[in-house]
Amino acid sequence: MANRTAATPALLEAVRARSLAGPARFHLVVPATPRGLHRVTDPEDHGRVEAEANLHAALPLLSVAAGTPVTGHVGDANPLSAVEDAVNLEGFGEVIISTLRTSISRWTRLDLPNKVRALGLPVTHVEPDALDACILPPALTG
Repeated sequence: MANRTAATPALLEAVRARSLAGPARFHLVVPATPRGLHRVTDPEDHGRVEAEANLHAALPLLSVAAGTPVTGHVGDANPLSAVEDAVNLEGFGEVIISTLRTSISRWTRLDLPNKVRALGLPVTHVEPDALDACILPPALTG
């Protein structure tokens, strides 16, 4: 689960480490996160284009890190719902969540990592380093 941090070295390293720990398949979920007033007025209609761009930029990098092809899709605008949908449809047994730094992350303020843990899944939460240059710019994100 990632959006703007889908191609950061921190997430790539977490995927690499998990793939070395044992057999795993990886699937990236990027919520179609609308910006501004669209979050309130019509969240289902906005954010998909930006999420698709983030998804397609990250998949090749994640595939190299995993050592195997990584699949992905654009999920629900609500990040918890996006995780629940992926888990229920695909049966994933653990989740890696990549957020912006805690001081600016909306997902962290929403306590997303702990809410996903409440689903009974192991969760790894990664954040980019402060100087991480691979964060996708806001113009490309939802």
